[in-house]
Amino acid sequence: MKFITLAALGLAAVAITAPAVAEDSAATTATAAAFTVDMPIEALMADERAKAVVAKHLPGIDQHPAYDQFKALSLKSLAPFSQGMITEEVLGKIEADLAAIK
Repeated sequence: MKFITLAALGLAAVAITAPAVAEDSAATTATAAAFTVDMPIEALMADERAKAVVAKHLPGIDQHPAYDQFKALSLKSLAPFSQGMITEEVLGKIEADLAAIK
């Protein structure tokens, strides 16, 4: 019986603090506007500006048949598996263009 009461109190505490945590996460995301080649590809593709940069250098990457399998990887970690498509030079160009996003 004591466990049920403690569990209920724990759930109530989580419910009370959850909105504050969500607000903090949103604020952090809004202030961390810097995009890098170390971010997950799906995070880059979620922002139209970053998506345009990636598409400029790697057209059709989000249409690749295996996109769902590699979208959680960063461009940097995907490079060794890209059969030479994502070179250090390409990563540097993408990084520079991403850094220019305000």
